[in-house]
Order: sequence, then C-alpha cells, then structure tokens
Amino acid sequence: MPRPILEASAIHPAIRQTIANLHGDLIQQVQTAVGSHPVVVVGMSGNPFVGKARKALANAGVPCEYLEFGSYFAGWRRRNALKMWTGWPTFPMVFVRGTLIGGSDDLNRLIASGELNTLLAG
Repeated sequence: MPRPILEASAIHPAIRQTIANLHGDLIQQVQTAVGSHPVVVVGMSGNPFVGKARKALANAGVPCEYLEFGSYFAGWRRRNALKMWTGWPTFPMVFVRGTLIGGSDDLNRLIASGELNTLLAG
C-alpha cells in the first residue's frame, strides 16, 4: 500500500511550486549519491545511530558514501525535506542499490541475516 500523500488538487495553486521546490537541492544531492554509489548513508553530526551504521558497514567490509546534513541543533528544517521525500522519520537513512532499507537497526538485521550481501551482489 502506498503511503498517503496530499493530492495536488488539495493544495492551493499559489503554493504548489513552493512545496515542489522546497529544499530540492538537498533531495537532488541525495538522489545523485544514491544513483552513483551502491551504499549511501545520510545522517547528521552528533547522532549515535549514524555512527553505528557507518561502523557496522565498515566492520562488514562494505564501503559507503556518507552525506551529513547539520546536527541536532542545525539544519533540521532542511532535513525535514528528506523525511518528507522518503517517508522515513529518523536518521540515518541507509540506501542500498537505490533502495531505502531503513536505519541503523534495519541495516544490522540485513548484515546479520546475510541479506545485505545478497542485495549488493544483485
């Protein structure tokens, strides 16, 4: 089931462009990285789960592209655009071969089960 998104017809025409362009540069930067690297971790400084995800990948011998956007106190408004784009509520956001697989705990489950290697091989 697709996640609900407010229909364009329910948004006043005068603000549609503002919504469509909101922090589009940030989303484009992530999309470019996701299209160019097998594994991308999107995070923020000071978040321990971001560090745990990067360490888990390093321990598994899996290189990743890391994009950092602000900290707990800076950049949160821009990061909200990523949350709205993906539907994922927390950081890190881990992408494997273009697919959002979740965060640190989700990544660790994929590593433990061997599914990460399967996704990377495919």
